[in-house]
Amino acid sequence: MPRERAGERLDRFVASALAVPVERARALVDAGRVRIRGKTCSPHRKLFGGEELLVRREAPRAGVASGPALLVLHDDADCLVVVKPAGLAVEGSGPGAPSAVSAASRLGAFDVGGRALPGLPHRLDRETSGCLLLARSDRGLAALRQAFEQGQVEKEYLALVAGAPPDAGALDTPYGRSPADPRRFTTRVASARRARLTFAVERRLRGATLLRVVLDTGRTHQIRVQLAEAGFPVLGDGVYGVASEAIARQALHAARLAFPRPADGARVEVRAPLPEDLATAIGRMG
Repeated sequence: MPRERAGERLDRFVASALAVPVERARALVDAGRVRIRGKTCSPHRKLFGGEELLVRREAPRAGVASGPALLVLHDDADCLVVVKPAGLAVEGSGPGAPSAVSAASRLGAFDVGGRALPGLPHRLDRETSGCLLLARSDRGLAALRQAFEQGQVEKEYLALVAGAPPDAGALDTPYGRSPADPRRFTTRVASARRARLTFAVERRLRGATLLRVVLDTGRTHQIRVQLAEAGFPVLGDGVYGVASEAIARQALHAARLAFPRPADGARVEVRAPLPEDLATAIGRMG
């Protein structure tokens, strides 16, 4: 270890070096998988600087792969981007349940939190289609989460909404759980949390509008809630929006994603093709 790290606790140094949570680093030390000069140590041991550490990590625990084949838009040693189809949950409801995570586990090697499954720096609703970013390692997951926290990730959606919104606009509102139903969210609540997005009309249709939406924040259900409460509900959204004969699910698609590659910060940009059901709905209404 570098001499300038002298005085640091062993578990915290291991967590930093491996880019894993401190709890996982502490578990490695407690299990005798971290040795200094061949000897096991307490996770609270203070380092002198210059020691040689040997870390033995277990092979990641395999999960049960289930779910459809996924289109891959980007793949490298730290992360990949897949196209999640509408109707597929990002995480399964139970062991063996189909999910984007379990389906993606067939796409090469993963080691996140000691499991051979992708890590999730962000999520998409079950009924939302499009770009889903996944991590291959603890280090990749930590880098991607930091990129999200620092606003270095660009997320762009296509939303088919009712009404006739202006050609362009921005929404900056409070955001929180609904006092009437904690499973729902709303902008109509006093909250220190803010939700921000911008939108522009992509195409005006008969009785609907196709919007291109850029998220500045990533709140749960944000696009669906903010557009609905601004008067432009997403078609097919059974919770916040309005029913539609044109499409059987919420008409929301994660169309574009751009982010810094964990290995070197190089910019990665991907676009997910328009799904058939959304393209059909647009065609019928156009």
